[in-house]
Amino acid sequence: MSAEILRTVDLTKRFGSFVAVDHVNFSLREGEVAGIVGPNGAGKTTFFNLVTGYHPPDEGRVVYLGQDVTHAPPQHRVGLGLVRTFQLASTFDALSVLDNLVLARFSRLHSGANVRVLLTAPRRRYYDDPRVQEVLERFQLVSQRDRLVRHLSLGEKRRLEIAMAILSEPRVLMLDEPLAGLSEAEIHQVMDVLRSQVGQRSMVVVEHKVSHLLGFVERLVVLHEGRVIAEGRPEECLQDPEVRRSYWRVGAESA
Repeated sequence: MSAEILRTVDLTKRFGSFVAVDHVNFSLREGEVAGIVGPNGAGKTTFFNLVTGYHPPDEGRVVYLGQDVTHAPPQHRVGLGLVRTFQLASTFDALSVLDNLVLARFSRLHSGANVRVLLTAPRRRYYDDPRVQEVLERFQLVSQRDRLVRHLSLGEKRRLEIAMAILSEPRVLMLDEPLAGLSEAEIHQVMDVLRSQVGQRSMVVVEHKVSHLLGFVERLVVLHEGRVIAEGRPEECLQDPEVRRSYWRVGAESA
């Protein structure tokens, strides 16, 4: 088995009296693809926010590459290769597809630069960067390279956001509902992009469309009311009695 790259220990987050994440223990191996599912309000996105530094935990630890990064800011974690995408595509809509990719590349080469620096930096020198050109082709964005992002379809935006994340050269890529709001054709395009990354990096995918995770993720974790109620091989995990009782019947229509 490959080495562990990420672990959470009793990770907990409360908002007032509401426990959004309840002592979650999670681990990820180098090169592994894991899925996290659960009904709305299960704590999936809050868990992502804790792991990537957007929320501080009330209890527990986040260990990445053997380092305790529990209180490290998000940008520090990105610099270490722990990168996420969001439920809503996070792009610069007033810029072109190429400019967005160049900014992602620039931020990787100049770690720590803030958004103002990124937006005012001379970008033309990076337009022919081999990595940018490679990603344009791999993510089927060549024909869109000069379009403003605001004019892209949601599926194209999703591919662009994932491409931007890949340009930051992550060791762990965490994707928060990458298929949300997409048509079936767009879902297949995004899944093709994600499959191209298998074996190149570890991935954790939060997704409501469970059927699209089957055959893609190696391991499934089911959250309910902030707790892990099942974990294991996807097909077996979904048949777990507690999963069927707490999640599967509730979420069957969205799956």
